[in-house]
Amino acid sequence: MEKVTIGFFGGALSLRVTTEQLDKLLKALPSGGWHDIEAEDGSVRVNLAVVVYVRTDREKHTVGFGI
Repeated sequence: MEKVTIGFFGGALSLRVTTEQLDKLLKALPSGGWHDIEAEDGSVRVNLAVVVYVRTDREKHTVGFGI
């Protein structure tokens, strides 16, 4: 699962999605309109015309102070 934050004017939506769902979202952004996202907690319908930013976190996290 990948963490993605979708920003709008006045707020943001954080989701955990599969890599496939994230790739579909990023490809659909230029066309605008409504887009369905299957997230870990359920499905979400987003109006891509009002998205201001999309932040992704594809790096694996580690615990502790390792380098």
